[in-house]
Amino acid sequence: MKVIIKALRKYLREKRWELKSAPLKRKIIRYLEKLPKDEITTEQTEVLNHLKTHCLSAFPYLFVGYHNQEDVQPFFDNERKMYYVLHEGKRLYFRKGFNVSTVQRYYNGLQIEQDIDSPHRYETETFKVEQGDVVIDAGAAEGNFALSAVEKANKLYIFEVDEGWIEALEATFSPWKEKVVIVDKYVSDKTNDTCVSLDDYFGNTRIDLIKADIEGAEIQLIEGAKNILAREKPKLALCTYHRKNDADNLHLTLTKANYSVEFSKGYMIFLWGEEPLSPPYLCRGLIRAKKD
Repeated sequence: MKVIIKALRKYLREKRWELKSAPLKRKIIRYLEKLPKDEITTEQTEVLNHLKTHCLSAFPYLFVGYHNQEDVQPFFDNERKMYYVLHEGKRLYFRKGFNVSTVQRYYNGLQIEQDIDSPHRYETETFKVEQGDVVIDAGAAEGNFALSAVEKANKLYIFEVDEGWIEALEATFSPWKEKVVIVDKYVSDKTNDTCVSLDDYFGNTRIDLIKADIEGAEIQLIEGAKNILAREKPKLALCTYHRKNDADNLHLTLTKANYSVEFSKGYMIFLWGEEPLSPPYLCRGLIRAKKD
């Protein structure tokens, strides 16, 4: 009976979303269909074909359907009064106020986001945290990326300003207090009461990899880390979807800084931006950069 109820709930959720998102989906399809045949790319064509037969999704690919939130198993920590899941065998805590279904939905979203075929995936087989690295996670939220890296990293700096997530992060990383630093500051190109530039914060500290998902402030992060980028040559995994010109601006800025850059494969459709979606609708999810 429980299996039937879960399946029904999933079906109803999908049907509600299908109806709500249908007008935007039609706009995107019409836009892509009108692109000249000699201009539309293979990746755009893949998205177009997917949208014609599937619901609108931030990740317009089949891999989304391989993840089911009902498969997520939350546990409750009675002492901390927080739910957690086992992420790669380690406890990943969620902020107080999350219930079972919220945790399931949220963590399933993380699994989709970091699927091997996702445009939002931070690491690849050749671009990843290495043993002994000093790592920065800017805009950590719940800290799934940092938790995946913590056992390999020599030192891990987590930047997050949301108090609810900070409490959860402190619980998650309590077994690694000796090498994890949680910083309650926005990462920017300046330093004041609420913000900090990486150059100001770290000085001459060695940095090997920087991951950033900071709501479109990735350019400011780069501007405030010019000394680190020139001296330490860290690898960079930066989100590019929050603002329409993020991908182009980051590509240009990093190329000028003598970085080799590549975008993650595929496209995202960023459905939660402050402004309504407009052409070209599709955006790159992530840029990876490194120096030889």
